[in-house]
Amino acid sequence: MATVTKNYTVEGMTCGHCKASVEEEVGDIAGVTSVAVDLSTGAVSVTGEDVTDDAVSAAVAEAGYTVKA
Repeated sequence: MATVTKNYTVEGMTCGHCKASVEEEVGDIAGVTSVAVDLSTGAVSVTGEDVTDDAVSAAVAEAGYTVKA
């Protein structure tokens, strides 16, 4: 399967710890090769293979935040 990049908007992140928590949780998803978080906009870019929206949403929720629908 090809590597793809998906973009999400995450609500509630306000500091460096928030950013690190989301990067860590999303980065632990099987198949994820990179995670980039822009704290100022809430944008989260996830690159990997076979990464589902549900898996990203669950990881973001585990970190204590919400993916904006």
